[in-house]
Order: sequence, then structure tokens, then C-alpha cells
Amino acid sequence: MISSDRQHTLAGEATLEGIGLHTGIHAQLRILAGEPNTGYVFVRTDLAEAPEIQAHVSNVGETRRGTTLQSGEATVHTTEHVLAALYASGIDNARLELNGPEVPILDGSALPFMEAIEAAGEIEQDAPRRFFKVRRNISFRGEGGVEMLIVPLEGEELKVTVMVDYNSPVLGTQHARMEDLGAFKNEFACCRTFVFLKEVASLAEQGLIKGGDIDNAVVLAERAYSQDELNDIAKTLGRSELNGSAEHPGVLNPAELRFSNEPARHKLLDIVGDLALTGRFIQGHVLAARPGHAANVAFGRELAKAIQNQEELPDFRIDRPSLMDINDISAMLPHRYPFLLVDRIMDMDKRSITGVKNVTMNEPFFQGHFPNNPVMPGVLQVEAMAQVGGIFALSTVDDPENYSTYFMKIDGVKFKQKVLPGDTVVFHLTLISPIRRGLVNMKGRAFVRGELVSEAEMLAQIVRDRAPQDGE
Repeated sequence: MISSDRQHTLAGEATLEGIGLHTGIHAQLRILAGEPNTGYVFVRTDLAEAPEIQAHVSNVGETRRGTTLQSGEATVHTTEHVLAALYASGIDNARLELNGPEVPILDGSALPFMEAIEAAGEIEQDAPRRFFKVRRNISFRGEGGVEMLIVPLEGEELKVTVMVDYNSPVLGTQHARMEDLGAFKNEFACCRTFVFLKEVASLAEQGLIKGGDIDNAVVLAERAYSQDELNDIAKTLGRSELNGSAEHPGVLNPAELRFSNEPARHKLLDIVGDLALTGRFIQGHVLAARPGHAANVAFGRELAKAIQNQEELPDFRIDRPSLMDINDISAMLPHRYPFLLVDRIMDMDKRSITGVKNVTMNEPFFQGHFPNNPVMPGVLQVEAMAQVGGIFALSTVDDPENYSTYFMKIDGVKFKQKVLPGDTVVFHLTLISPIRRGLVNMKGRAFVRGELVSEAEMLAQIVRDRAPQDGE
């Protein structure tokens, strides 16, 4: 479980080297500290000008038997294992310098990366950790019965449940479940990538698995293979022979599986590595049926969209202390009953403000506006929104009691849903452009129970009403 609310990076350097699973090229990977808010950045040090590739779902170029990141002509193959290790280790920012096209496969798992990261140590950074709390179900369906779903959790952990079914007598249906990231190292990190022996020749013909061996992958023989068949498969890999025996269906590797459901656990490992490409520590429960890298990345892109949409929304929690109560608001705004339409200010920074209006049946406008079917007038929703914006504008001057804000223009007004007695309206306004010469241009949105009810763009001017008098 990722408990700290601050970002972390490596305290030292982690260095690993070895052959690439698909390219067969030997490379060295140096994992270094990253600056706050930079995430995971790969650097191809072997290429001219050392191009950088941000580890994000938007930069995934290929998903055949691994996740390849690409920026321009620069690519990095098989990124998922090291990313899973960084993510599960609670590392937010890292610079990954690689002098080849592919991350070393090592033993086919994430454990060597985790051990190297642990040996390097970690340090806390002066920046808030970036989480994504799942608030609604998000799903993805792909070919071959692939299904992925994430649902909200009451807690703050990432839980993952995986089912794989390859319709194979040697593998069958397998399940794996991770209760939180704290369980990753001991229960999932050591699980190796796997391949069916019947796939090897085809993968080799596609230019893949040039560095594959029983030392870095679990090879599953779905039937008995003769020595001549094994020799033919070895030729497609450019080798004289294949290590291991396939006299009977089962695992070709001489060593036993690390878990009886090691393939399913490795699929879970891959999900963690691919979801690290969202750039956020996810809080929710992922349920995956027959996943693969293509599905993981497509699902990750859906999560990235949800993250962007959610981070553009205000904090809807109203069961927390106010930044300004009604007395503070009255001291700043000139409005009074029955036209003071803001009850609380919850948040305010240099670009935005969030305010609250509690709508009750006692509002004076309900006496004449649909008294038998009370609905808050849309123009008053805009007025309440404008008053929240007025508080933001007046907060930028030293003596706000001597200023007022006046509308100059309203654009893009839309009313999405009715606002009724009993509703709590949360107004969130964001600056469209910097304040200049007293002109404040803001985009405002109003929400009830997290749903957009109205929006508008407003231009107002801050005007001095009077000069301060002696003694004020």
C-alpha cells in the first residue's frame, strides 16, 4: 500500500545489464533519481543527443509481447517489468538511462529490478504524491474475450484480480489476486514471463524473442515434442539446440514453477507495469479477464482520460472546514439578503476558486418562480457563480472593501440539469487568462452531487468604489 502523501525518488543509483528478450541486444540500464513531478523518463544514451521518452500511455508505440515506448525515432522495448518494480516500490520519479533499444530481460521477472531499487534506497521529495481515486466504474472490452474493469474501493489501495484462460490442457484456467501493492514484491515480482512452445517459431519469424531462453522465460509445452521438432524450433531461433526436455506436456524448463499459478501472477505483474504508464498511483480494484499488453494499454488510456477529467474537477467534499464562512464573505462582497448567494468558500489558489451555495425551500425566489415546482432560476445560478468569481477577483487587491466587480460579458452559458431545494451547488471557477488592468476572465462550472448543472464564461472588471478615508 502506498501510504505516504509525498513523492519519492531513488537515493542512489541502480544498475542492471543483460540481454533484451526480443532484440537479443545486450544493454545496461541505470536507474537514477528523477526531479519532482517528472515521472518515469527513459533516456537512450546510445543515440545522438540522448533522446528522452516519457513513460506514459500516450507514448506507447507497440504492444506485441511487451510494451514499447516511442518518441520520434527513439524506442524502448519491454518496459513493463522495470516500471512495475518502480511503481510497486513507491517511486514516483526516476530517470532510466539505457544504452540500447531494450530493457534487459534478466530472469524474466520484476524481482531483480525491485532488489536493485531497494538497495539504492529512496528519499522523500518536496511535492505532493499524485493519486487517482476511482469514483466510478471504468471498463474496456477487447477481442478474444478480453475484459478489464476498475471499480471504486473504500480504501486507498490498488487491488488487482486476474483470470487467464488459454484453452490449453497444460495451463488451463488460472486466477491471481493482489490485495495491495505491499504484497507485490513477495507474491508477484518473481513471476516470470511465459510462452507456449507452439508459439516460438512464429514469434521468431516476426523478429521477436531473439534473446529468449529458459533462463528468462517459462516455456510451456502443450504436448510431447520429439527431439527433431525441438531441433527445428532451435533453428528458427538461430541456435543449435534448445535446453530442456519436452518428452511430456508441461514445463520445458528444468526448474519448477515459482508458484503453481505463476503465469497468472505474471499477467498481474504486467498489468501493474502497464498501469504505471498512467502517471498516477491508482486507488481502486482492477478486474481483468484474459489480459495482455494491448488490452492493458487500451485500458490505461481510458484511465488516463478519466484522470484528466477528474483532475479538472473541484474537490466536492463539503464535510471539511471552510476557507471563508458567511461572515468573511459578507466582509468582502457588497451583496446582502436576498441577493447574497454564496454560503462558503472551500478552496482558492492563484488560478481558481471553489464556493458553495446551499439551496433550500426558504429561498425568496421560490415564492414567484414555479412555486408549485420549485427550480432555482438559471440566471441566479450564473449570479451565484459570478459572486464566487467576485470573491476571487477582490482577493487580488489589498483593500477589497473599497472595490466592486461588474459584469462586462457573459458567454457560453449552458444549463444541463435542474437545481432543486435541498441541493448543494459547488461552483468552481478558473482563470482563462491572467488578470490585466482589472479585467478578470473566468470559466465557471456548477455541480450538484458531482454532476455538471450549469456553466458560463464571464468577463468582469474590478472597480474602486471609493478611496480609503483617513483612519481606515
